[in-house]
Amino acid sequence: MNLSELGHRHAEALAEWFERGSLDAVYVSPMQRVHQTAGPMLKSLEIAPTVLSDLREVDFGDWTGYRWHEIQEKFGTVAYNWLETLDNGGIPNGECTETLFGRVRPCLQRVVDENPHGRVAVVCHGGIIRVMLALLLEVPLSHMAHFNIDYGSVTMLELQPEKKHALEIELLNFCPLSDRAGVRGQSAERVLTVSAPEDGAQR
Repeated sequence: MNLSELGHRHAEALAEWFERGSLDAVYVSPMQRVHQTAGPMLKSLEIAPTVLSDLREVDFGDWTGYRWHEIQEKFGTVAYNWLETLDNGGIPNGECTETLFGRVRPCLQRVVDENPHGRVAVVCHGGIIRVMLALLLEVPLSHMAHFNIDYGSVTMLELQPEKKHALEIELLNFCPLSDRAGVRGQSAERVLTVSAPEDGAQR
């Protein structure tokens, strides 16, 4: 699936926003729209991404291709409660929380292990960002329904294990394009940045 024209505007806005700082590494999902979203940022920063296949979006199984209201009509379940559905056994022929955690946790651990003092961007999908947040916060995936993750948004975390509370959320669902009318929540993929201080603190 390709990005829409609006999705490309989100991608350009993300690239412009990331020009304000520097990144030591970028990890991306294998999906095409993620690569299109990350492209302008990667070009601007002159950095090559690492593709992690297990950062692909949630497999929605039998729900795939249906609109929210169609899922309720066809399967008798409220699609808006999809995170709770994943926690309670999963979607028919799709994924559940256990399988998601099982594939995303090693990706997250690799990002942390390979960048102990670095600033890192992980460009992926809303569902996967919620999975990573649930893993880092050590809470059920269904609790991530409290967090909105818009298209073209940035969620930024700082890991400081020398503190009692090692994880701090610095930005949540920040959209560089959000000040422009009619753009929030449409047609681009998401960015999760996991950052660490540059003073040698371990992560």
